[in-house]
Amino acid sequence: MSWDVAISRAVQNNLPRVYKNLENFPYVLDLARQLREAKMEVIRNMEKYVEMTVESVKRIGGIPHVVNTVDEARDVVGKIVGTGKTVIFGKSMVAYEMGLRDFLKERNNEVWETDLGEFLIQLANEPPSHIIAPAVHMSKERAEHLVRDKLGDLRKGATHEEIVNKVREFLREKFLKADIGITGANAVAADTGSIILVENEGNIRFTTVSPPIHIAVAGFEKIVPTLYHAMIEALVQAAYAGLYPPTYINLTSGPSSTGDIEMKRVSPAHGPKEFHLILLDNGRLDASKNPDLMEALLCIRCGRCHLHCPVYRIMGGRWGIPPFTGPMGAMWSYVTHKDPKPATLCTHSGGCKEVCPMKINIPRVLEKIKHVYFKRS
Repeated sequence: MSWDVAISRAVQNNLPRVYKNLENFPYVLDLARQLREAKMEVIRNMEKYVEMTVESVKRIGGIPHVVNTVDEARDVVGKIVGTGKTVIFGKSMVAYEMGLRDFLKERNNEVWETDLGEFLIQLANEPPSHIIAPAVHMSKERAEHLVRDKLGDLRKGATHEEIVNKVREFLREKFLKADIGITGANAVAADTGSIILVENEGNIRFTTVSPPIHIAVAGFEKIVPTLYHAMIEALVQAAYAGLYPPTYINLTSGPSSTGDIEMKRVSPAHGPKEFHLILLDNGRLDASKNPDLMEALLCIRCGRCHLHCPVYRIMGGRWGIPPFTGPMGAMWSYVTHKDPKPATLCTHSGGCKEVCPMKINIPRVLEKIKHVYFKRS
């Protein structure tokens, strides 16, 4: 089935749910306002908060890594992982930005995405088409055919539930044998060094706890001043993504530990013995110092702007540089790749600005990026 059918179904399933969330839980609007202020504080003082986060991660027994480029990031992860390992991923757009999955596979590692959408596009060998719903371009019928073709033993005309169960069966063994778990971070608390992850599938919990080493990768913009703000970001992102309340919110502060013998805290316990946090710049610091671009760093990756945008509804993942697609992706294609061309496709309908929880004036940011493009031409 075509992109038009898949996206129409996504719009029908998602948009009413978001509006219902905001109607039923009006406090989310106030949380979003608080979060915007907190994130602006970090954007205006990014170097200070990166340094604070590094010290906090060390204090809780984690190992921080600050990297400037995706090449440096891959290098660091490659040294931690090594070769011949089983690696499982929780959904991470920053990991995709780094090209991490293919990089680790090239180093003779078995690598699996565990988020259902990411798993489907891994099987299809396609880029993500949406910032939180990477397989939104894929109809149920196509997902069924793909899973049956790659995994086998799935009846024709299988239900959504049957497709999910087949993937669950396949991945369960991977969770249990994994040597390394790699996730992103919905938010990183500068004061505690903790990361917050929001999910509904339960795969992230496995990925962060089951393997002996947990690596989290995040861009500088994911840092917020305090753990309080990190929890707020989780709630706001979930509500505006249309999945509220989220099934799980995961808090990770360093490697596993216990205090059950004489109340002395020691590490590790049952979970990972190592926790690494990799903080990636890749254009974010420059953007924080550019008044025309700094608002882009407020994006919490809820994906709401995509489904309200007429250009995205037509073009989908072809608009922008994956994983950065849609209106926010047109901004982020410039932040991370210095490519202004995606911005030129914006028609300035303004819907993205109206629905953004962080009140980012996306049309204005894209207008500034367009100016760069035409100035170069």
